Amino acid sequence: MTDYIELSYLDLAFAALLVLFNAGLSLALGLGLERRMLLAALRMTVQLLLVGLVLEALFQTVSLWLTALVALVMVLFAGREILARQERRLAGWWGYGIGATNMLLAGMVVTLLALGGPLRPEPPDLSPWFDPRYAIPLFGMILGNAMTGISLGLDSLTTMVGRERAGIEAQLLLGANRWRAMRTVARQALRTGFTPMLNSMAAAGVVFLPGMMTGQILAGVAPEQAVKYQILLLFLIAGATGLGVLGAVMASVWRLTDDRHRLRLDRLK
Repeated sequence: MTDYIELSYLDLAFAALLVLFNAGLSLALGLGLERRMLLAALRMTVQLLLVGLVLEALFQTVSLWLTALVALVMVLFAGREILARQERRLAGWWGYGIGATNMLLAGMVVTLLALGGPLRPEPPDLSPWFDPRYAIPLFGMILGNAMTGISLGLDSLTTMVGRERAGIEAQLLLGANRWRAMRTVARQALRTGFTPMLNSMAAAGVVFLPGMMTGQILAGVAPEQAVKYQILLLFLIAGATGLGVLGAVMASVWRLTDDRHRLRLDRLK
C-alpha cells in the first residue's frame, strides 16, 4: 500500500481532454495553434514516458558515468532549445555553444553544491552523491529554469544590439570601450533573463503553489518538509539562473565586438 494516489493511463486520458478543449478553442477562434498544441502535448507525453523508463533502469544501476551521460544529453537538448528560442542568434557554433556551455557550468556548479551540502545522503542511506535518484531530478529542474533565463537574456541582447546599433557605434567612435558601449543593452538583457526567476520567487506561496511542493504533498510528504524543499530548490534555481544568464550575456557581448572595440553585427545570423 502506498501513501500517494496511483494514477492510471485512463486518468491521464481524462486530463488530456483539457488539451483537446484548448485545441478546439484555438480552431474555433482561428488562432492557428491547435496543431502546435496537440504536437507539443504528444511530444511531452512520449518524452516523459520514455524518460520514466530510462530513469527506472538508471536508478537500479548507480553509476557515475551513466548519470553524467544522462546529464550531458539533457544539456545538449536544452542547448538546442535555447538556440531555437532566439529570433536573432550568433552565427556558427557560437549560437549553440555559448548558451549550452554556460547552462552546463551553472547547472553543474549549483547541483554539486546542493548534493555535497543540504541534499547529501545521510545514514542509513549511504548512497553516493551522484546517485541518479537525487542528481538527475535536481539537475533537470535547475537546468530547465536556467534554460528559460538564458534564452530570454540572449534573445533580448541580440534584438537590442540590432535596434541600438547607431547609439552603440556612436559611443565606440567617441572612445568608449566595448564593455562601456554595450553596458545598457547588457543590463537590459540581464534584467530580462532574471525576470522569470524573480517572478517565481515573488509569487510562490501566495499566488501559486510551486510544482515540486505540490507533488511532494500529493505524494504524502509533510507540508512543512515540502515547503523547505521548495524554498531550497528556488534558491538553487536562482543561483544557477544568475550564473548562467550572466555568463551567456557577457560571452555574447564579447563575441559581438572585437579587440579593436568595433561592433560586429556580421557575427549575427
